[in-house]
Amino acid sequence: MLMSVERLFTVRIKLIEQQVNLFGTGLTNLSPHAMTLLSGFVAVISVNIVIAFYIYMAMKEPSNMHQPDPKFLTHAKASVYQPTGEPMESLKKQE
Repeated sequence: MLMSVERLFTVRIKLIEQQVNLFGTGLTNLSPHAMTLLSGFVAVISVNIVIAFYIYMAMKEPSNMHQPDPKFLTHAKASVYQPTGEPMESLKKQE
């Protein structure tokens, strides 16, 4: 877990470094309108890269590692089969 958190922060830092390098190499002489658009596009792309990395890391997690709580499952099943408008008295009686 610790390694994945370190990787996520490393990715963020690398993205920020790339943005600084991009703007520091002569792009500062653009018009304010073009600079605003470019900054916005770079920010959106950077956020999407970080989100994609989070999704990738979540997909890599083993699915058999997480088991749902039996009490939560009981409440969830009872709420699904409960007709609307009535209190959940039958579930309270079971407890």
